[in-house]
Amino acid sequence: MKEIHVDSIACVVADLAVRACCRLPDSAANALRQARESEISPVGRDILDQLLENASIAASSAVPLCQDTGLAVIFADVGQDVRIVGGGFEEAVNEGVRRGYAQGCLRMSCVAEPLFERRNTGDNTPAVIHTRLVPGDSLRLRFAPKGAGSENKSVLKMLVPADGMDGVRKVVLDAVLAAGPDSCPPLVVGVGLGGTMEVAALCAKRAAARSLESRNADPRYAALEDELLELVNRSGIGPQGLGGLTTALKVHVEWASAHIASLPVAVNMNCHAARHAEAVL
Repeated sequence: MKEIHVDSIACVVADLAVRACCRLPDSAANALRQARESEISPVGRDILDQLLENASIAASSAVPLCQDTGLAVIFADVGQDVRIVGGGFEEAVNEGVRRGYAQGCLRMSCVAEPLFERRNTGDNTPAVIHTRLVPGDSLRLRFAPKGAGSENKSVLKMLVPADGMDGVRKVVLDAVLAAGPDSCPPLVVGVGLGGTMEVAALCAKRAAARSLESRNADPRYAALEDELLELVNRSGIGPQGLGGLTTALKVHVEWASAHIASLPVAVNMNCHAARHAEAVL
């Protein structure tokens, strides 16, 4: 049994918060450079150059890539042979969010309740924590802060199996077209298929937070990722919605088992920053 103290968790989460908000992942930077080489729109190329310059300035100056540093979303894979000591796991994660957002001078974007007072909590907590119990004796934390410009364009459709592949294509393309420039393309598009309503949405969120160098392990779904990317990029929305070949850098698909009468489809957008950072304790 491996023991992990809550102080270690808080320290790691604080570091991840700053890294995710201030450093463009290498896979995203490489994708932007590749898109710059293939983009035929002069305006699109100029925008991609500006995005890369913005990432360089953010990293060198330790300032956020974007002023919307988002809600703190954490994916935690907790090994079943891990024992967390010294306090509660979720409180440790929230303490790390408090420290990271204060130390990094990151914008506090969380309101305590969504409809009436909408009072800012002042420290960007509580975090949104998705926890899975997995084999092993390690704790893997992926921090994926989510800004409203992309999150607000999320879509969930409860299709039926007869809608099939054409139905999935339509949901994804319609979501991208509806988002237009509002989600700051070029995008990373997360698609969740199957499960129930909430499982499809969580699959889409996990997909949007994947490394841009990753592909679905199932070759059928990997091929679907490529097909959907081509479909999205044929839309012509382009970088920042000003036209071009690069509306999305990647489309990622995650799936789950589903009811015989259901085909849930969820789409979760990530902006060009594709913010995420990961650590293993």
